[in-house]
Amino acid sequence: MASATQLIKAFSHLFFPEICYGCGTDLVNPDQILCLRCLNNLPYTNFQMYPGNPVEKIFWGRVPVQNATSLFYLTKGSVVERLLHQFKYKGRKEAGIYCGRLMGHAIRQMVSSNDIDALIPLPLFKAKEHQRGYNQSRLLCDGIAEIIHKPVWEGAIQRISATETQTHKNRIERWQNIKERFQLNESIQAVGKHVLLIDDVITTGATLEACASELLKAGDLKLSIFTLAYSSSRNV
Repeated sequence: MASATQLIKAFSHLFFPEICYGCGTDLVNPDQILCLRCLNNLPYTNFQMYPGNPVEKIFWGRVPVQNATSLFYLTKGSVVERLLHQFKYKGRKEAGIYCGRLMGHAIRQMVSSNDIDALIPLPLFKAKEHQRGYNQSRLLCDGIAEIIHKPVWEGAIQRISATETQTHKNRIERWQNIKERFQLNESIQAVGKHVLLIDDVITTGATLEACASELLKAGDLKLSIFTLAYSSSRNV
């Protein structure tokens, strides 16, 4: 016999159905955010399995990283893009944490995942974070931490000034727009640690490069980078 909680949940679902964040169809299981079709069609890159993958190559000759990877390919109008928009612009924090959990499972397959000491979310400028209400990279970190049980060092680095949108800018323009926008918290105890820098999307890598360069000022620090999605298009 169904419990009172189950009956209330079922009744509520009649009037406020849970829909898939990827395609908008009604979800059979309200505890999920993607339907089985969207879940089975997620475009995994599997880059974490391959040294020298396209994301690692972005940083060759620019900043020394142990590993760099992305979980999904990002294309215009895709399930991944719609999922990103849900937690980045629509306030659906649960979608960000859910994506972080998916990233956490993939991190276990990374070559040097066992020696990761901490997760660092790419910081937002404080005014932007206040406007949005949260940092989407922190949501991803929270989901990852649930799976790999590592601490999140949110205050390790700060974004000290706002930037123009990076959309429609080429690599050089993005670098000029973002350089010297980050500041290391010199009180962090990072010497000898391996930290994983987390962001939602990588395109040219300019923002992550600028942040990583500042983090490496901490001294004897190993750095890896992981993003939810990889886009080869500047307009996504």
